[in-house]
Amino acid sequence: MLRQAQPKRIDERFAVQAIDLVKDFGETRAVDGVSLEVPTGSIYGLLGPNGAGKTTTLRMLLGIIDPSDGTRLVLGRNRPLDAAPEIGYLPEERGLYPAMHAREAIAFMGALRGLPLPEGRRRADALLAEHGLADWAKKPIRTLSKGMAQTIQLLGTIIHKPRLIVLDEPFSGLDAINQARLEELIRREARAGATIIFSTHVIAHAERLCERVAIIAKGKVAFDGGVDEARARLRPVVRLHTRASDGPWRSAIPSNARKEGGEWVFELPPGGPEPLLKALIDGGAGIETLAIERPGLHEAFVSIAGDATAAEMGREKPE
Repeated sequence: MLRQAQPKRIDERFAVQAIDLVKDFGETRAVDGVSLEVPTGSIYGLLGPNGAGKTTTLRMLLGIIDPSDGTRLVLGRNRPLDAAPEIGYLPEERGLYPAMHAREAIAFMGALRGLPLPEGRRRADALLAEHGLADWAKKPIRTLSKGMAQTIQLLGTIIHKPRLIVLDEPFSGLDAINQARLEELIRREARAGATIIFSTHVIAHAERLCERVAIIAKGKVAFDGGVDEARARLRPVVRLHTRASDGPWRSAIPSNARKEGGEWVFELPPGGPEPLLKALIDGGAGIETLAIERPGLHEAFVSIAGDATAAEMGREKPE
């Protein structure tokens, strides 16, 4: 039975709150106790490998499907569908009527959210002009390139000026130019006050755009927090090139250090850079170059998602 536990109070700091969401499809558990808090006005990334449960989680948050257990609060409503006129949603499976003109497609999507058609057409004209597509306003969708068609659907997603915008794998199928345009559109909507949630398995987009991310693996939240917090889970990486090939200084380098193109590559030891530098100098390393690099979100994602998957596999009982 679906539990009706609610957050202790409506917290306007969060556009979306989810508590222990579970979704079963027959004997398969696709989402297993996901809890999230999406700050109002933020750009929030839902990250995870394919099949991790991202799309199922988004559909539960939007009320497209009901959870098997748990609860959600969207724009202050206990029933997400009550907030539908204030939400823009781009599903992973794109869909436009091929014979419909671009302008009409955008206006139609607005009408589905309660925007009168005449106003939708006016807004569509303005958005098409802003995105360099004014000449295509009266062209059938079937005549547009894949990138153009996806842009049309994105414009239809925001035509009614939603408070919450949910984009499921929005960068899929776009070339680099259109990906950059979409990133700017996301930033612009956030500056206008919208809360944006997007799912992706391409971590570079999240690193450039997001203030907070949730990493989902095997249907569970493995991490939820700031991008910097995720990166801070990994130690900085040292890249060292020395004149000497051996000597007492080698004891300062971890045993699992590897050689890449003549450089030693290893995690910064717990003591920090000062003891390492002193040991290298005193040990006669003859430092040519030494760089300390902060791990990116991609490395943090691989580590966190990998650890979560490994932990889950460790709980599985052999048959």
